[in-house]
Amino acid sequence: MEQTNSYLGKEEMPLFAPTSDEKTMALLSHILTLVAGFIAPLVIYLVKKDESPFVTEHAKESLNFQITLFIVFIILFVTVIGILLLWIVGILALVLIIVATIKANEGKLYRYPLNIRLIK
Repeated sequence: MEQTNSYLGKEEMPLFAPTSDEKTMALLSHILTLVAGFIAPLVIYLVKKDESPFVTEHAKESLNFQITLFIVFIILFVTVIGILLLWIVGILALVLIIVATIKANEGKLYRYPLNIRLIK
């Protein structure tokens, strides 16, 4: 399995090439977080977890990232200096979501950097 690490996350090739529908569902598990938050990857995970390992991995990773963002936003919001940093975290989150969406569309597995993986 080919694996690439960078400051934007880690990507690797899946064992089996995903179908077009699997790529679309994986892509949606990331991009829909911009409008639906953690709900979109949670629904996709619950619906597809027994059907597609590729979609399941992307939905879990996206859900874990949304949970991590929620925790970070809460911590920053309760601190005075943290309120000033919220926009930086928001921009970084947007960039990482776009990168994850592109990797899902390319048929690659993607791992967000600094992600708390509560759902395994």
